[in-house]
Amino acid sequence: MSEAPGHEMPFLDHLEELRKRLFWVAGAILIGIVVGFALLSRLDIIRLLERPILPLLHGQKLIYTHPGTSFHILLNASLVLGLILASPIVVGQIWGFLAPALYAHEKRVVIPVLVAMVALFLAGVSLSYFVVLPLTLRFLMSIESTALTPMISATEYFDFAISMCLAFGLVFEVPIAILALTALGLITPQFLSKYRRHAIIVCLVAAAFITPGADPYSLFALAIPLYLLYELSVFVALMTVRRREKRRARRDAEETAARQSAGAPA
Repeated sequence: MSEAPGHEMPFLDHLEELRKRLFWVAGAILIGIVVGFALLSRLDIIRLLERPILPLLHGQKLIYTHPGTSFHILLNASLVLGLILASPIVVGQIWGFLAPALYAHEKRVVIPVLVAMVALFLAGVSLSYFVVLPLTLRFLMSIESTALTPMISATEYFDFAISMCLAFGLVFEVPIAILALTALGLITPQFLSKYRRHAIIVCLVAAAFITPGADPYSLFALAIPLYLLYELSVFVALMTVRRREKRRARRDAEETAARQSAGAPA
């Protein structure tokens, strides 16, 4: 079986193919949002999202100042869930568009990469919801003056919580991004290893920007996993380069053997 990609499509055919797949992507996202809204309406998502801050309210409740607050929170959560529900179809359409241009060995790594993307995203969201968000809230509310009475708006809290969880989920995709850059030949494992000390500083700065609290707990709760993900990226990049070199060496050996066979007397 040949490992070469299929024949090249004309440019206008590419545009038409892209238009059709974008239509399916938009439809999948819209349906995902509707389904997410229906599910979250029954599950009472507000009670689930308020758990990290509930112990810090000392028996009080989050307040709202607009009749549409609950709908606003539900809609934001539905947008996030809708994107997650639609992601298999979105990824499938991207795969269908790119697959004809990929080699056989490149196609074999797509499924593991997609699974890793989902697992890393869920790991980032879980770390934020169960660890970093409670630590950050505890620190922020501990430095408030006793002269102030906490009356926390539900809209601002839920926007804050959802944004932090999404940020953590996206940050945890760093190994996938580095893997893609390595596959494209834009970076090398040697480059990543050389700048390890710089990576530590970058992880600390990124964690400081993402976590709104200035407490060291939430800072290091993100910075340490970030650096571990960087080290994982170095390992994955090294394995990718080694496999590429092995394939190149095997292909060169096969070509040399073929030339020698063609030049040998009958």
